[in-house]
Amino acid sequence: MYEKIISLLKTYGPLLAAALLILVCGIIATKIVVKIVSKALGRSKIDKTAHSFLLSVIRISLYVLVIIMTLTKLNVPMTSIIAVLSAAGLAVSLALKENLSNVAGGFILMFTRPFKIGDYISVDNEQGFVNDIQIMYTKLLSMDNKAILIPNAKVTNTTIVNFTNEEKRRLEYRFSISYKADFNKAKAVILGILHNDERTLNYPNEPMIVMSAHNESSIEILLRVWIRQSDYWPYLYDLIREVKQGFDANGVEIPYNQLDVHIDGSIEQPAQKKNP
Repeated sequence: MYEKIISLLKTYGPLLAAALLILVCGIIATKIVVKIVSKALGRSKIDKTAHSFLLSVIRISLYVLVIIMTLTKLNVPMTSIIAVLSAAGLAVSLALKENLSNVAGGFILMFTRPFKIGDYISVDNEQGFVNDIQIMYTKLLSMDNKAILIPNAKVTNTTIVNFTNEEKRRLEYRFSISYKADFNKAKAVILGILHNDERTLNYPNEPMIVMSAHNESSIEILLRVWIRQSDYWPYLYDLIREVKQGFDANGVEIPYNQLDVHIDGSIEQPAQKKNP
């Protein structure tokens, strides 16, 4: 047995050592290449949205190449390798159909580019800032910094709402005033606030303020105004505060839900029972 082991080591030892060397060097070289490509992408003009996805594809491709080189060094026939890879690919494709759909969805996102890193989007009832597009998932960060991972296949097969795709955005808000309040005065207060704010845009349309509804306890005022995308939330919060202050200063009443009860005097009072 000892002589057989020595004989096998003499025969296959150099071959195994060479294959192991190729495997180790290949793994190290893959990490170096991925790091170099990552730095190159950081200095390039390629959209950051594609960086993680491209790095994942390059890493997996290089690992597959290293494995093929290692098997070839072990004198495994290339036809056998191709046959094994084909069979494995078929088995994997059947077992991991959904995951392959996610990979295909990642490629679709790279080519169509419906959003980019930093955009605020809504996908499958989830909203957040696009943080990363990986080979399997798209990662969003919610307003409270929770990570949301959505499969790429679901992203490409559902409606995507990109809130930050355009430079300008129309803000729409509704205010309520009482029926006793003067609508024209309320409108003048809102217009004055808009005109005094340099963030207000008059293009593509000037601000619109109209009476939009007669509610049960109030008159509804609809405001539509164009602003820059980056100003949306600060502008909205400032507008709400300043309109409240303006209404208070000009005697414009902001109502609250109320119910008027009318008692009919003709209703007969129930007869009182006499004690026996």
